[in-house]
Amino acid sequence: MGCGSCSTGGCAPAGCKSNGSCLTNGCSKLDVYDWLSDMDMPSNYKPFAIIEVKFKGSRKDFFINNDNLYLEAGELVAVETTTGGFDIGHVSVTGELVRMQMQKHRVKEEEVTKKIYRKATPADVDKWKAAKELEWETMHRSRKLALELGLSMKISDVDYQGDKTKATFYYTAEGRVDFRELIKKMAEAFRIRIEMRQIGMRQEASRLGGIGSCGRELCCSTWLTDFKTVSTSAARYQNLSLNTLKLAGQCGKLKCCLNYELDTYMDALKGIPDNVNVLKTEKGDARLQKTDIFKKLMWFSYPMEDSWIPLEIDRVKEIQKQNKEGILPPDLGEIKEPESKPIKALDYENVVGQDSLTRLDERNRNKKKNKNRNKPQGNRPQPAQASGTPDTARPPQNRPPQQPRPAGAPGEAPQGDNANRNRNNRRNRPNRNKPNRNDQNKGNESGS
Repeated sequence: MGCGSCSTGGCAPAGCKSNGSCLTNGCSKLDVYDWLSDMDMPSNYKPFAIIEVKFKGSRKDFFINNDNLYLEAGELVAVETTTGGFDIGHVSVTGELVRMQMQKHRVKEEEVTKKIYRKATPADVDKWKAAKELEWETMHRSRKLALELGLSMKISDVDYQGDKTKATFYYTAEGRVDFRELIKKMAEAFRIRIEMRQIGMRQEASRLGGIGSCGRELCCSTWLTDFKTVSTSAARYQNLSLNTLKLAGQCGKLKCCLNYELDTYMDALKGIPDNVNVLKTEKGDARLQKTDIFKKLMWFSYPMEDSWIPLEIDRVKEIQKQNKEGILPPDLGEIKEPESKPIKALDYENVVGQDSLTRLDERNRNKKKNKNRNKPQGNRPQPAQASGTPDTARPPQNRPPQQPRPAGAPGEAPQGDNANRNRNNRRNRPNRNKPNRNDQNKGNESGS
């Protein structure tokens, strides 16, 4: 990704000739590596006359180069269309690799009739860019028209032709939609020729693109061209949980990547016996709990026991054969724990020196402790008075040393100002055990 029309924003990647505004909906959209470009061709070699051209999204087509123009991959060309006018596209593949692409798509040379007019001129490019700038507004206006008519369809993308005379609307719907009235209104609003094309959910995700749950771009928008059917049996064979939220992609269908490793799992399942949910022994019936198809191990457990017994495939087949003959072995056999590989010691030292993730937090705690220790504890500011004066009004004063208490009777009360001060403190101090009088009065008023 990296073009101005992609989802990553208007960045300018190295090698993008139009500085990040190539309008191809992604620089890595179904790219083809020309591995024949560095090979020396014979002296009497005649270049292949058919060129593959790439348009917006994943649309590609083949065109005849009758004028023998020297074209390289990435150049803009003006090509012929089926409905008249011209369209602008990028050259994706040239030379002998086009012949192989035609064989892959099962296209014969006689079927290619459209031709390349010329290399795109600056006027063609300006007209093409002006047409592409109208696509976003056109799509939203067409959606409003479809809602006003009450049509159950979703217009997902709009593709303008290079000469700004025609627009193709791609939509998804569950069934057939009568959009004749919609086409009339859109033709009046946009003053262009309208073409409606219904696509599936996967084709919609391929055109729009996005990021999958794996963190990479969608396969259908970067390299995947043929969409094979995916069923839930593919998830069962791979021992995946049948959670639709995890198995579904952005298109709402099952992920195409479920088929990538399915053949490997099917080959590994060939040697594993079927219908071995229960193995009968004299000790009891052992039920299958887990199967590791790559390690060739199957775990069984007896009822009312928590331990699982791993068995090799040959031992399972042997007990299964005995059960068919009516023979009950005494038990499943010796418990063989799977061999665990020793942990390889790393040859490098940790650069940080500590493996703890909270090492920085511990440093901050130690710094705070040291600061608290270094603070002087002798001079402390007095608390603010109840009169509302701020603390800064009075500078902190040192407390005078307390006078030694005069010796007297052990039950003798303090005399002078100290006695009055203590008596007032006792009066103002609330008693936690006794309820407050104000609270009692409020309760009596509410009760009355």
